[in-house]
This record gives sequence, C-alpha cells and structure tokens, in this order.
Amino acid sequence: RVAYRRGYDDVVLAGFSFDDAAQAAIQANEEDSYARVRAHMAHIRPDVNMGDLLKETPSSQIFTVFGSPRTELRPAGDGLFVIDMQGVDIYNPVDNTILPTNADKVAAWFVDTDYDGRTFCITQAFFPDKKAWDKLARALKGVIDEEQFAALSGTVSWPFPAGPHKRAAVKVIDPRGNEVMRVHRLPGSGGTAYADA
Repeated sequence: RVAYRRGYDDVVLAGFSFDDAAQAAIQANEEDSYARVRAHMAHIRPDVNMGDLLKETPSSQIFTVFGSPRTELRPAGDGLFVIDMQGVDIYNPVDNTILPTNADKVAAWFVDTDYDGRTFCITQAFFPDKKAWDKLARALKGVIDEEQFAALSGTVSWPFPAGPHKRAAVKVIDPRGNEVMRVHRLPGSGGTAYADA
C-alpha cells in the first residue's frame, strides 16, 4: 500500500531464501492482472555475508531473480488431475534473457496435492536427472526395479484428487539449488479451472 501511494509500479523483495507461503503470496501478486503494484523476488547470494572476502567482478551477481517452474495442471479423468513439469526458467539480469532448463535436467521436483497456502507437504517426489540414477544403478549392481525407477524419474505426476484446499503446489529445485514454487488452483476453488494461481 505504501508503494502504491508513493507511485511505484514494482516492489522487489530481496532475501537469502523465501518460505513456501511467501513464494505463493508473491506469485499470486505477480499473476494478478488487477494488482496495483507488482511484487518480485530476488535471491541474495549467501557469499555477501563474507564481507571483504566477497570477490568483486563485473560478472558476479549479488542479486539474482528467482526461477519460475514451467508446470501445467491437466485433468486425468474420473475427477483426478496430473501436473506436467516441463522445466524451470531463470532470468539472467546481465543479458536480459530467460535461461530455460528442460525437465530432464531438473535434479528434483515435488508435489503437494492439497497445498494449504502455508506449509508445503511433499506427497509426490520425482528425480528426472537420470545421470544421478545411472550412478546409483551401477552402485546397486542390477538390484533395481526398472519400472519403479522410471516412475520416480518422471516429469508427469501421478494422478491425484482435489483435496479440501483445492490447490496443488509444485516445488522445483532449480540448477542453482534454489527452491522455486508454483501453485495451481483446482476447479471449485474460485478461480478458473486448471489455471495457475
């Protein structure tokens, strides 16, 4: 409200990390077409706490914009839904470009099938980067159920019903190791069916 009264169009919230509720609130504001002031997250690199030890080069980015998962909520029939994780996009402020990461390069992604808006509870977990799986498979020397491995390395969630909160959240670990989140509203939640929150 203060930013709006003072005539600002955007507010950048900078922090070392953002909890799930903060990410969901900022995302909802970003996607609200009626928002008077847009809010954005910026990640502060942990090495700023190192004082004089911080390396100062033109290419070093003390602040970077958080990534955004590319996900899609789809009906799966019989009142069930699935989430398709297509990758994660990271904005590069130096070049003013979006750096897309394909789903198969994502280390891990998680689903909360009934997100309450405050606490992210993992109900499904996937690990699409198969390079890590190959190392594990070699270590286990063939004691692996290929079908189970395929299910855990997928980019499409298992079907799930709408819960009491009518929201599903997806958390993706981006290539820099940051957690980025997206919330989807399910039909009957007051939003458009299958639209992002």
